[in-house]
This record gives sequence, structure tokens and C-alpha cells, in this order.
Amino acid sequence: MRQVFTNLERCLAAAGAGWPEVVRLTFFLTDIADLPAVRTVRDDVLDPEHAPVSPAVQVTALARPDFLVETEAFAMVPEEPAAP
Repeated sequence: MRQVFTNLERCLAAAGAGWPEVVRLTFFLTDIADLPAVRTVRDDVLDPEHAPVSPAVQVTALARPDFLVETEAFAMVPEEPAAP
């Protein structure tokens, strides 16, 4: 999970955003029993008092059999002002 959040942070930075712009994180887990670990890392990275909506869904499989979690992030990134 820590690597997932590191990767997401890099993607956000590339889009000119950061964690404050994230409005939703969806976690797809092959075993819902892993949800406490997901929440622990999420709360280490984000302020639990201002965390985005974070639904979790148990799935039977992901793209590869060794994947345990897939995370989807939605961020509201302000548009750059138009050039004059």
C-alpha cells in the first residue's frame, strides 16, 4: 500500500495536484480482510480528518493473480488560466 500511495503522489504531481485535490479513493481488494492495512497507510499519508471519500470493494480477481489491491483516485485539478 505504501508503494501505491507513492505512485499516486507521483501521478498527482505530474498533473499539478497533490493530496488536497483528491476527492475520492476507491480500493478494489481481493480480500476485504486487508482493509485495515489499507486504512492504516491511507491515514499515515492523508489527514484522517480531511480524507477523501474512500469506498472499498471486494473483487474476485485483479489484472494479475499476484495483485492484491487496485486503487482508483479522482482529483479536482483547477484549470490553468487561459493565455491572454
